[in-house]
Amino acid sequence: MPVFVMLTTLTDEGAKTLKSKPERIKEVDQEVMDRFGVKILAQYAVMGPYDFVNIIEAPDNDSVVKMAVELNSRGSIRTLTMPAIEIDRLISDLKDL
Repeated sequence: MPVFVMLTTLTDEGAKTLKSKPERIKEVDQEVMDRFGVKILAQYAVMGPYDFVNIIEAPDNDSVVKMAVELNSRGSIRTLTMPAIEIDRLISDLKDL
């Protein structure tokens, strides 16, 4: 299945939710799996311009777009999602040029 890197930033509302109910993170992880078939492979809280780095696996681009629109529409986070290509796959693809 395709892998993506999703960077997320909390809004003021999202920061309030995180502070009052930190377990909400795990609830959202389960929701995106159940609703969109998106699996969280790894998730890290980070410092800097983004608050979280998520490595996700999804059936296709459409599933990721639907998930991102849903999560962004709630007003608690903003996302930036990028497809990720394994290095061995990249090397193989480049050799075929």
